[in-house]
Amino acid sequence: MKNFVVKTIANAAALAVAIWLLKGITLSGENTARKVLTLILVALVFGVVNFIVKPVVKLLSFPLFILTLGLITLVINALMLLLTSWIAKELGLAFHVDGFWNALVGGVIISVVAWAMHVILPDEKD
Repeated sequence: MKNFVVKTIANAAALAVAIWLLKGITLSGENTARKVLTLILVALVFGVVNFIVKPVVKLLSFPLFILTLGLITLVINALMLLLTSWIAKELGLAFHVDGFWNALVGGVIISVVAWAMHVILPDEKD
């Protein structure tokens, strides 16, 4: 359970940085509390997408992974972010990614920040 909370916090922080840095990734709400709640819910959706959909997509794209020397991972991360945006819209969450290029850059930002957050935050290995 602790690991799940840590991953959700890391995803929320990474999404917040991407929203802050890119004009094409937006999160809206009436007040700060509503924005934080929306951000946490979007982080949960992003975590579920990465847990369920991403491994299947990576398995199916394995030949492309070999062919592109792993660069297809950037595209897969962008597609997962776009899928998260679509699911958030369907759930009524005020989160939107505007286009593939914003998703690509956002995916890179989220990957770097999430990695840094996992280094900083404790996990269950202790």
